[in-house]
Amino acid sequence: MKRRDFLKNTAAIAAGAALTGTGACTRNTRNVPAANINLGSGDKMELRFFPYELQLAHTFTVASYSRKTTPDVQVEIRYQGLTGYGEASMPPYLGQSVESVTSFLKKVDLSPFSDPTKLEDILAYVDSLSEGDSAAKAAVDIALHDLTGKILGAPWYRIWGLDPLKAPDTTFTIGIDTPEVVTQKTRECANKFNILKVKVGLDNDKEMIETIRKVTDLPIAVDANQGWTDRSKALDEIFWLKDQGIVMVEQPMPRERVDDNAWITEHSPLPVFADESIQRLRDIPSVKGAYTGINIKLMKCTGMREAWKMLNYARAEGMKVMIGCMTETSCAVSAAAQLSPAVDFADLDGNLLITNDRFSGVTVEKGKLTLHDRPGIGLELI
Repeated sequence: MKRRDFLKNTAAIAAGAALTGTGACTRNTRNVPAANINLGSGDKMELRFFPYELQLAHTFTVASYSRKTTPDVQVEIRYQGLTGYGEASMPPYLGQSVESVTSFLKKVDLSPFSDPTKLEDILAYVDSLSEGDSAAKAAVDIALHDLTGKILGAPWYRIWGLDPLKAPDTTFTIGIDTPEVVTQKTRECANKFNILKVKVGLDNDKEMIETIRKVTDLPIAVDANQGWTDRSKALDEIFWLKDQGIVMVEQPMPRERVDDNAWITEHSPLPVFADESIQRLRDIPSVKGAYTGINIKLMKCTGMREAWKMLNYARAEGMKVMIGCMTETSCAVSAAAQLSPAVDFADLDGNLLITNDRFSGVTVEKGKLTLHDRPGIGLELI
């Protein structure tokens, strides 16, 4: 059997299994045929990219900075009439920029690869081009996954064998702000979501939570973004937070203070997740035992390929898993959402925080992530 026929048959089998055996949602699932692509034909992949600044609906404040925009680079990989979309989003703490991303992308030469579905080979090459540049690598990874899914005629959650009905609620993030603004933001979102995420880590944590509690009793996840510095005070606050209906804590103390974070996790009445403390697959052994779980973000870990490996490794180690995002368009958020049926918590609201999204993709219906059946990562250009 020729490789292209095998791939098409694989896609058809995966699609059929999703329709009949995994409880896939009938109202937004159909059998999408594989594209008529002649793999290995000698045709070349064409990589294109351009800067795209993301405009935030509100000023976004965490423990270490505030911003109204986020730099971003949009990526396209074209092959035999199909286009795979990707993006690199660069919040300040990643230490990457439009200049560094575009410089990296100029190094990427896809001409030696005639088959876009050989993701392991292509992405191993991309990863070898530098030690860092995780967001730039993620952009290429996402675009290749999108392209491959379109070739196979299936969304990635189906290729991975996941049930879209198991996609969780997503949190909606409320940044640090004045009581008036926090009240306004909470009123805007409280009836649309089933769980909120609140940024803490400054000296107004209790004021933030008490302000929100005047508006809603929804469950809350809190993210300190390394902002707490005294572990005893941090633990006292976590006990207080539990009494306020908080359900998890993210990155309580600076990542280099491994022993203090481990002490907090050991004594905490709530699960504690590593965010800044973990970037890639190789970091999981160093946080095992120091945190209850890990927050996987595509921009940190270089994309979907490594995120899937991290999810399975963490599960094997008995850890909980959260899938998160930066401020992103629906491109990267929809890519991350393909993994969401397999996680404990999802924080995939980055596209909901901006006013200039280029795509429609994963949606939120009554607070729950809804994965559609469009192939690849499920995008349509707006």
